[in-house]
Amino acid sequence: MPIKNRGLRRTMIAANRRLRELAMIAKGLVSTDHPVMAHIIPMRRCNLSCAYCNEYDSTSKPVALAIMRERVDHLARLGTTIVTISGGEPILHPELDELIGYIRSKGMITGLITNGYLLTAERIQRLNRAGLDHMQISIDNVVPDEVSKKSLKVLDKKLQLLAEHADFHVNINSVVGGGVRNPHDALVVGRRARQLGFTSTIGIIHDGDGQLRPLSAKERGVFLIMKDADRRNYSRFNYFQDRIALGLPNQWRCRAGARYLYICEDGLVHYCSQQRGYPGKALTEYTLADIRREFLTEKSCAPQCTVSCVHQVGYLDFWRAPQRPERACPRGVAAAERVQRSHLPGSPMPQPTRRLSARPTADLIQINTPPAAD
Repeated sequence: MPIKNRGLRRTMIAANRRLRELAMIAKGLVSTDHPVMAHIIPMRRCNLSCAYCNEYDSTSKPVALAIMRERVDHLARLGTTIVTISGGEPILHPELDELIGYIRSKGMITGLITNGYLLTAERIQRLNRAGLDHMQISIDNVVPDEVSKKSLKVLDKKLQLLAEHADFHVNINSVVGGGVRNPHDALVVGRRARQLGFTSTIGIIHDGDGQLRPLSAKERGVFLIMKDADRRNYSRFNYFQDRIALGLPNQWRCRAGARYLYICEDGLVHYCSQQRGYPGKALTEYTLADIRREFLTEKSCAPQCTVSCVHQVGYLDFWRAPQRPERACPRGVAAAERVQRSHLPGSPMPQPTRRLSARPTADLIQINTPPAAD
């Protein structure tokens, strides 16, 4: 397609996406009785084996499309507005396009978190046709090492393909903390993302218990450069990351289990990727009563939380509905910690019970910086 026509199509698609996002915000402000975002896992298997990650294995089969559709149907009944697909590596799922299209057919915004390795021009065009709204790729370093193969050197050609073919929004994550060898790699990754017309985020990797750890002086310097790249975009509202960078707690109202749901491959609802094990209830049995209970439940893990998507969803409700102290969460969290300590990266994930599952070891605090000017 001619460049001019392709640019016009992308502009129109982006405008439509923005209107739907504004409608999502308006709906969230008007009512608290629905999830704003749900995170679903159709595939736990991954084609990589990053040393810091235990959110994957090398043996799991994809969750059947019929089962995923049932889960999407229930999310739609609950009034969910955004569904993010992750893994493992979700592009390994043989019916991912059908799942994305089904989510869109229910009127929900659709996102995808991928390592990018399996992207081709044809695969990107299929994601366009499926109706994908957002894609996020995390690039951990400039050159691959023993910790992570998600490097700019390996993925740059994939990024060029996205710049040429993708009609959906693309965000590139770079990271600091958590043992990343060279913090300045984040600046290189962010600069390259903006050159290609993508948004760029920097993430703070938490420690092995899913909680915050202060950045070193060098890491904080990189963090501040990325944060100050442009204060005109919504990153200026991510006030919580300043305290996280210093290892300090935040006082806020976590609405996980209500406004944000994490649904594992077994179809259980959890607070988030870092606190799997509670409430541990089947999504198909999750009701408005559960949403209302968790909306008003104070989470003891919240002050040390590093999960950016839960923080960001919480902005909609920070001004209303004070919470009550939790009752059962500490027991669920302790159980989840015992499983997490017993799980080795790359091995099969423990089979969860209704209140028990593994916890991953890394998540990201995201700070958006805009594409470079033409």
